[in-house]
Parts: sequence; C-alpha cells; structure tokens
Amino acid sequence: MSTSPGLTEEQRSDLMRRLATSAYKRGNFTLASGRQSEHYVNCKPVSLSGAGLLLISTAMLSHVEDQSVAVAGLTLGADPLVSGVAMAASLAHHNLDALIVRKAAKGHGTGAWLEGPLPQPGALITVLEDVVTTGGSSLKAVNQLREAGYVVNRVITIVDREEGGAAAMDAAELELISLFRLSEISAFASTLNQ
Repeated sequence: MSTSPGLTEEQRSDLMRRLATSAYKRGNFTLASGRQSEHYVNCKPVSLSGAGLLLISTAMLSHVEDQSVAVAGLTLGADPLVSGVAMAASLAHHNLDALIVRKAAKGHGTGAWLEGPLPQPGALITVLEDVVTTGGSSLKAVNQLREAGYVVNRVITIVDREEGGAAAMDAAELELISLFRLSEISAFASTLNQ
C-alpha cells in the first residue's frame, strides 16, 4: 500500500530478533494440524506486545493491496494483526477497516461469522495471518469472506512454515506474502544460541 513504505532494514532485523527469541522454539511439538514438528512458532508474544505489533503492522500494511477496504483474519491469531494494521493505516491517513472472522457462526443474535464494519459486497479485502502451515486457517477465513460476497486475492502472514501453505493458497487462487520464512527464523535463532 503506497501509504506505508514498510520496515527499514534495522526494523526488519529487530522484528526477526523478536520472533527468533520470543515466538520460536525448537523441540518436539504437535501442531494444530496434528503434525509433529521440531519447530514451534507462536507469534502472539510478539504481536501482543506494543513494539512488536507496531513492527508487524507496519510491515503488513506495506503489502496490503491498494484497493483493499479492509483487512480480515481468523480469530484468535489474526485479532491483533487486523487491529494493528487498521490503526497503522489510519495513522497514515488511509481508510482501512478491520474484520474478525469467527471460527463458527455466532450462537445468538444475528448468527454472524464476521465482526467489524462490513463493507459493500464485492469489496476487496486482504487476509492477515500469524503463521501459515498448511493454510487451513487462512483458507477458512477466505472462504467465509468469499461466501459473504467479498473479493480476496491475497493473504499476508508473519511466518510461512514452508509446509504446503503456499501451494494451498495457489490452488485457491491466492497470493501468499510472508514477512519471514520458518527457515530464516530457525537459522537466525541458531546463531543466537552459539
């Protein structure tokens, strides 16, 4: 998005360090997908810190499509991201709303799947995600938005675990933009432990 130049090299290094020290762990883990992995990434300690969210929001905003009227993502991982990017856009004098996609329809009231100021059908929305593994969470958000009549062409994630998510996005005619790849964070983390 032309209103945000993105991160400087120094800021990008700062964000990488924060992710490597606060979001990344090496060990034996069972992922949400049920897969076993020696790598675990939980971006919430970074995305829920003021300085971390500022860096992430600035970086993500620079990749939001110019014509997007909103950013959206599946609760819970995307909640701080959509709020942070919408606020960063407002500070740059650009109107961009935030939408949260529920994991299930609201059990009362309107039964809504989407929370936030809903744009007109046909509007372009960019989806935000904290970590992409197989792409399932992102695709759930995309499918709900598309069923509601919105256009979604791009998913922006903090970390791509490089485990098939990009191929899943491609199959759904989505562009996946990753701020970092798991291999980058893992390699950086290993330099910190020497």
